[in-house]
Formats: sequence, structure tokens, C-alpha cells
Amino acid sequence: MSGRTTNKVFEAARHLAGDIDVSYRDRMVTAIYARAEAIASRVVKKNAFGRFELEQQLDAIVTSRVWGYPLMLALLAFVFWLTLKGANYPSTILANLFFAFQDTLSALFHRLGAPDWLHGIVVLGMYRTLAWVVSVMLPPMAIFFPLFTLLEDLGYLPRIAFNLDNFFKKAGAHGKQALTMCMGFGCNAAGVVGCRIIDSPRERLLAILTNNFSPCNGRFPTLITLAGIFMGGFLTTGSGTILAALTVTGIVGLGIILMFFTSWLLSRTILKGVPSFFVMELPPYRPPQVFRVIVRSILDRTIYVLARAALVAAPAGALTWVLANVRLGDGAIINHLAAFLQPLGKTVGLDGYILLAFILGLPANEIVLPILLMSYLATGMLTEVDGLAALGEILVGRGWTWITALNVMLFSLLHWPCGTTLLTIYKETKSWKWPLLAAVIPTVLGLTTCFLVKFMAGLLGIVPAG
Repeated sequence: MSGRTTNKVFEAARHLAGDIDVSYRDRMVTAIYARAEAIASRVVKKNAFGRFELEQQLDAIVTSRVWGYPLMLALLAFVFWLTLKGANYPSTILANLFFAFQDTLSALFHRLGAPDWLHGIVVLGMYRTLAWVVSVMLPPMAIFFPLFTLLEDLGYLPRIAFNLDNFFKKAGAHGKQALTMCMGFGCNAAGVVGCRIIDSPRERLLAILTNNFSPCNGRFPTLITLAGIFMGGFLTTGSGTILAALTVTGIVGLGIILMFFTSWLLSRTILKGVPSFFVMELPPYRPPQVFRVIVRSILDRTIYVLARAALVAAPAGALTWVLANVRLGDGAIINHLAAFLQPLGKTVGLDGYILLAFILGLPANEIVLPILLMSYLATGMLTEVDGLAALGEILVGRGWTWITALNVMLFSLLHWPCGTTLLTIYKETKSWKWPLLAAVIPTVLGLTTCFLVKFMAGLLGIVPAG
């Protein structure tokens, strides 16, 4: 056989493999498993209403096309509701504790005769930002991460991947992207590294470029805090807490929908190809080891994320204090930077300070909100935020409405990845082209979405802050 003929045969084989209907593949796998089950049933005896039958009944509900998706959303909303319900009071206690110690720290600086600029950078910049990050972030993370880890330990997350597999295949992506998506809820950098489980280079790139649509743990405190203030009425009523939880759930759901849409768009433009398929064998349900889960989630996730946020928040607080207190001409440097960004901010229903906070928060998403608060205040330092009510007064005083809060939440979901994630994408792809694309895609979607929200609010007679 000549080389030209061989190439034609190989090319025809590739086209034939690509043209095989996905439903045929599914029927083939189903037939294999049905045959294996028929053989096993001849030699394996099962007790009536045993554990295997119970798991089958649970899977019939959990992976059902009718009940599976509402159950996923309901569980997600329930986790957010518990987080919002339980985090407000401990946040207030921690804030009071940290800001009480700040008075002692300030007195010590004055007793030692430290200059005002040193006191400002260390106490009003670094310490106060660090205190705010810890008091606001620690309680929701200490509740959310153990709950999420319990679902993982129970064996429910693979069922979520099973339910979403069909959507990813229709979007031209790999079903394993559902697993990397779940990893992105903890950390997008970890989700990017987790994309190594996808064998196809094209589908691996799809998963890497769209993982940022999973809101990471650094963005959840911002989403939860703003939802609690503007949608939940400071969480003072049960209905407010439910509405806030549904808002956060809706934001997360929008991120997943945009992940499907972006994967579909990329798979038909710059990353064309035939989607591959995989067979997932669902693990058995197992009772979660509650104590081990709590310890692992607190040590491996909560403390890790909090330490990472603290490591970045302290120098970011110092930098923000300097920018807010060093004058250039007729105003502070930070005011000039915000004024430069103000036209774009007003166009999309935000403002220049909000956009600047996201830019300065590039090292870590956890510090966006504290940087924004420091930027808003004329003294360039945080006030004593002893709860959602005090924080809400600051934001409302700057002209925020629920439309502003919604746009900030949307832009928090849809903006460039943090610096750690961008660097991880470069290490995984060995090219700066893909980190740049991973930053541009969500940012363009974020600005467009915020503009549309402001435009619709204008049509409905709702005037957003600008």
C-alpha cells in the first residue's frame, strides 16, 4: 500500500471516528454494563433492601434528569443559607475584638513617639486591613468549606459531574471538566492544575480558559457580604437570609451557564475539534467522617486561604494607605487613578474606585472589598466595620444601590483571574497567550454584563449609582 493511500485510509478513519454519534457510544457503554450486570446477577446474591439497592434508589433521584438539577441547586442554596445565617454574629465578635486591640496598638505607637506616617502604614493600613479580612472572611469560610467538604466526602460531587457531563459534551468540552469546575470553587489555580486529568490538549485548554467562571473561595466572601447587605436586608429577617442565599446561588449558576457558553464558543472558533467522551463509574455513598472532614477543611482550606489572604492583605493595605494619603497636585494619588477610571466605571454601572479596587486586588480576590473601603474614605483607612450594618452605611453613603451591589457581584464573578491563577495557567500551557486570553474573555463578558444590567435598570426606571 502506498504512502498516499495509507494517509487516505488514516484520514477516513479519523473522520469515521469523529462522526460516530455520541448516543451510539452511550448505548454501547450501556450495553456493556448491562451484560456485565446480567453475568454478575447469576452468581451474586443480594439481600432485599440492602445497601446496594438503597444506593441505586438514591442515584435514581440524584442523577435523574427531572430531580437531579433542582436537587443540586437546592443543596447549593441550602449551603449558602447556612453560611449566611451562621457567619454574621461571629464576624461582629471578631471585628470588635480586632478593632479593640487596634486602640492598644495605636496607644503603643504614640507612646513610643512613632511618626504619623509609620502609624498610618502599619496600624491604619496593614493591621486594619488584615483585621477586616480576618473578621469578615473567617466565619463564612469556616462554615462553607466544611459543608462543601462533607458533600465531597459523602460522594455527591461525582454525581454532580455525572449530571453535567451531557452539558459539557454539548458545549464541545470534556465531561471531566465538571470535576475541575468543582475544584475551581475552592481555588481556580487548583482547578487549572486539575485540568491535567483531561487527556485531550484541546479540551484541557477549554477547561483551563473557562475555570475562572467558577467563583473561588476568595470571591465568595464578597458575594456573600454584598448579598447579605443589599439583597438580604442585613440578614435581620429569615426571608432576607433566604433571598441573599438565592442571590448567591443565582450568581454561581450564571457562572456555570457562561462556562458552557464560552466552551461552546471556543470549541467552534479557535479550539475546534471533536469532543471526546469518558465513562465515569460512580463511587459508592459513604457516611462522611465528620470530625476528619472538619479538621481537613479548616486546616487545608480555611486556614490556607486565610493565610494567603493575610499575606497579601497586609502589603496591599499599606500600599492603599500610601496611595490614599500621598497627595499629587490637588488630590491624593488614589483619587487621580479613580478619576481616570470613572468614565468606564459609570458606563457599566460601577465607579472608578470599584474598578481600581479590582485592579489593585489582582494578587488575591480576597482583598478587593477592603481595598475599596480604604479607597472610599477620605483618610485612606478603614473605619471600624463591626458588622454588615456599618459596612452597608459606608457603601450607601457612597451612592450604592442594590443595582450597584449586583454589578459588583457580577464583575467579581466575571473579571480577570487572580495573579496566582494567571501564573498557573502560564506554567500549564508554557505560553503567555493563554493567560492573556483567560483574562480577556471573562473581563469582556463582565463589562458587557454590567452594562446590560445598568441599561435594563435604566429602562425600568431604576437609577444605579455611577
